[in-house]
Amino acid sequence: MSGRDLERGSGKGAAPANYPGGSYNQTAYYANRRRDSDSQWTSWLVPVIVVANVAVFIVTMFVNNCPRNNLGFEGGCVAKFLGRLSFEPLKENPLFGPSSDTLQKMGALVWSKVVHGNQGWRLVTCMWLHAGVIHLLANMLSLVFIGIRLEQQFGFVRVGAIYLISGFGGSILSSLFIQNNISVGASGALFGLLGAMLSELITNWTIYTNKAAALFTLIFIIAINLAVGILPHVDNFAHIGGFLTGFLLGFILLVRPQFGWVERRYRPADARAKSKHTGYQYVLWLIALVLLIVGFVVGLIMLFRGENANDHCSWCHYLSCVPTSRWKCNN
Repeated sequence: MSGRDLERGSGKGAAPANYPGGSYNQTAYYANRRRDSDSQWTSWLVPVIVVANVAVFIVTMFVNNCPRNNLGFEGGCVAKFLGRLSFEPLKENPLFGPSSDTLQKMGALVWSKVVHGNQGWRLVTCMWLHAGVIHLLANMLSLVFIGIRLEQQFGFVRVGAIYLISGFGGSILSSLFIQNNISVGASGALFGLLGAMLSELITNWTIYTNKAAALFTLIFIIAINLAVGILPHVDNFAHIGGFLTGFLLGFILLVRPQFGWVERRYRPADARAKSKHTGYQYVLWLIALVLLIVGFVVGLIMLFRGENANDHCSWCHYLSCVPTSRWKCNN
């Protein structure tokens, strides 16, 4: 949420003891105080992540080398004028991208390789790979739309941590429930940013105006994106895992001080100063930290013990794919 959404006074009133001049416009006063306390960061990490994802995709297509490796069983390569970078036949990959074998070679998430092949690094590398141009464009446009604003408000350290840890959390949940297919994409990390936006709004509830409308809008956007995940060939468990991780991280990393604490230096010396954070912010911070640690520990233990989370939740598979008359979810 932008700093401009903060509660502001209106009209005129007596100036603070150290405010120059006899009277002041309260709206401008609060806006100035907000700009002083919450200056905008320059967003550079999100553009770097976008460039890195595009570069990795180009390298993946170079390694794929469709003209040389395609055997022609599913048709010829697409966009042959690209030479070595041309795409696999649409019957094999309708997203205009490489083959599944190439994705595995480059570090896609494969449950058997993580658990039995001691390749835990795939839990991280998979978030830098994409199944095709359409997949890449959708994720990178979403990242620019969501990530740049967050980075401007909270800086690259906190946003980068949420992005990476959420992607890791999404990979863990995906591996626990989907063990027969490969998984790639930055969607888990992106859903982590959405989850962090939601928890940031909740934990900093008192400093925003129009908060109910913002809350319902954000919940609607999240619900629509999660609903898309019930389509086949979409790893909704990565989305859910990333969202839950980011939601908890938002309570931990995106806590803002109370407005009264921010503008304490402009009040008279004998005025009672508010504490930096409210009691419920501390409570949410502690609960989120405990749940995050417990969730990662339990998830990693279950994963490397080779457990299938579907055995503990008979209905959870519907969260990722709902069968209809038009498609099945067996694979």
